[in-house]
Amino acid sequence: MTLLDALLLRAGYNSALVALGAALLGAGGGLIGTILLLRRRSMLSDAISHATFPGLVLAFLVAAATFGEGRVLPLLLLGSAASAALGAFAADAIAARTRLGEDAAIASVLASFFGLGLVLASWLQGLPIGGRAGLEQFLLGSAAGMLRHEAELVAAIAALSTLATLVLLKEWRLLCFDPAFARTQGWNVRALDRLLLGLLLVQIVAALQIVGLVLAVAIVVLPAVVARLWVERLAAMLAVAAVTGAFGGWLGVVISTSAPGLPTGAVIVLVLAASLLASLLFAPSRGLLVAALRRARLRRALRERGRATTGAARP
Repeated sequence: MTLLDALLLRAGYNSALVALGAALLGAGGGLIGTILLLRRRSMLSDAISHATFPGLVLAFLVAAATFGEGRVLPLLLLGSAASAALGAFAADAIAARTRLGEDAAIASVLASFFGLGLVLASWLQGLPIGGRAGLEQFLLGSAAGMLRHEAELVAAIAALSTLATLVLLKEWRLLCFDPAFARTQGWNVRALDRLLLGLLLVQIVAALQIVGLVLAVAIVVLPAVVARLWVERLAAMLAVAAVTGAFGGWLGVVISTSAPGLPTGAVIVLVLAASLLASLLFAPSRGLLVAALRRARLRRALRERGRATTGAARP
């Protein structure tokens, strides 16, 4: 399979479907990540992605005991979602009912759930269960190892999550910029936050097969940060984040499927990281290179003004 064939979606139906699913995941992740960034809750996505691990392993064990094969994607996604929801609820409860801040609550949940997942995965290694490689693909992602029905399921979940996020744009605008006004208008801000959390959970669970649970946070956070560097208005920020995420997901899958030895999630993250690096340098209002050029022009203008003032002061 050549890189050009993969770029033009001519590498087969399954490869094209995976690339489309990754692009939809990237677009949805960019949209949700922008709302989370403006709500200052971006790191919650990291806790949710790591909290999927114990549920994933337990679902693998249940599937292996029931069907004789652990890699049953709907059951794995369901177990991951249940575990992630429990982790999100735990982080919210710790932050609300204790003196710990939200960052400490998120860090506690992330470490505890991921540690539990590692213990369960280590225990799984000693059991006479086949197909453990199917579980390992969820750690860093593997587009090449996806079956056709798995790719179709991931693409459908990503499309529905993206559509739901777009339908609720008015509510997200109120939630980000004026939650007090939203309350006066009768909106339940806590319910909106939980709905956003639910969409984030769906997005991350859908991304497990392609990006992997270790790197799933990147497909949510990086496109939003790139958009924040380039634009100010919410509509433009959402558009830039969605395009950046879609491009990163599509190109990352294209590269990884044309070179099967490369982990899909890592390649997607590297593409998004390259976009972030370019934005840090060249973004018109916040880019480091642009800011350096602006400072250099200002210093030159000040020197010229100083020379002109000195020359005019001479008799």
